[in-house]
Amino acid sequence: MGKYDDIIDLPRPVSQTHARMPAIERAAQFSSFAALNGYEDAVAETGRLTDAHFELGRDAAEELDEKLQLINSGAVRGEIELTCFVPDAKKDGGSYERLRGRVKRIDPLEAVLIIEGGRRIPLGDIYDIELAADGAGAEN
Repeated sequence: MGKYDDIIDLPRPVSQTHARMPAIERAAQFSSFAALNGYEDAVAETGRLTDAHFELGRDAAEELDEKLQLINSGAVRGEIELTCFVPDAKKDGGSYERLRGRVKRIDPLEAVLIIEGGRRIPLGDIYDIELAADGAGAEN
């Protein structure tokens, strides 16, 4: 004879004072919960990849400097396309972006290139500049 043989076949007890709990509420008692608020977001942020900011080689830096001098002298008035490094606001590194627009001016004191619309790009973060298709980017 088993330990619970005397009660194993009895009907399930039903309370006379409490209504039966709906199944959806019963299930909620056993559902998972977030013991650590923000943990999933922190894991996702840690797993998000960023690019490293790397320095240009000597030849590439000289070529970029020549293009910046052309722009600063006013010889380039057309639209340019540039690749620049944008630091990540939350972690080390960042990403490289391609931007297109007309240069408003270069501010030598702050060492930034200002594109129409007010975007300010630090000169040290510029990776490459492509001048307009006509070669010098100057308007005729």
